[in-house]
Amino acid sequence: MSESDKNYEDFISTVSHELRTPLTSIRGFSQTMLASWDKLDDESKKKFLKIIEEQSNRLINLVENMLSVTKIQSAKEMLIFKETDVAPVVNTVVSIVKNQYKNRNFEVDINPKTPTILVDRDKFMQVMTNLIENAAKYSDENSTVKIQSGFCKNCEFVSIKVIDNGIGISEEDYEKIFTKFSRIDNPLTRKVQGSGLGLYITKNLVEKMKGEISVTSHDGETTFEVRFPVCNLETIAREKCRQ
Repeated sequence: MSESDKNYEDFISTVSHELRTPLTSIRGFSQTMLASWDKLDDESKKKFLKIIEEQSNRLINLVENMLSVTKIQSAKEMLIFKETDVAPVVNTVVSIVKNQYKNRNFEVDINPKTPTILVDRDKFMQVMTNLIENAAKYSDENSTVKIQSGFCKNCEFVSIKVIDNGIGISEEDYEKIFTKFSRIDNPLTRKVQGSGLGLYITKNLVEKMKGEISVTSHDGETTFEVRFPVCNLETIAREKCRQ
């Protein structure tokens, strides 16, 4: 068996396993409600419906991630580079994630002098959603997720950092977490559902937009940093010529 065939089989096996879990939950709780509707109190009905909703969202996110991976691997995904302000995108993402993680605090500190960047706006939003959502997901209740912007590399790049005080990441796992289907094995990650595709997709999108991504983790504080090229008239003209 060739390596590509083995990778394909591993991919199918992992996908099948990841899809089976939420589908089994949705079917099980739906069947319970249909068979015992009159016997269930309102509190139990709400609880079961909430589980069905959560597992449905998990299924949707998983399918979207699978589609993103397929596009990345096919190299057919078209990116539309535009001059983009960092603050509006970050603020929009934070408002969405905050609604999902009501017991987390979010601090946004975007330097008002941050220049615009040259990215695909939708993909940039996807990158920030993955990073901010991950920070909230793997943090303790009532903890704070910080999002900061600044400059780096002689002001040719804009730096955006997402900082949390969650489970932490050991240095030997820095590269591993960006690989497909990779998850750190510890008591908290076993409780948190995930496909292990989010950071793999994030890294690929960042690099397709001529950016860089890195992670550092010390004393329980983890920082994911993405760096994107500063937008200026010369870069806009150059990218238009390429299209």
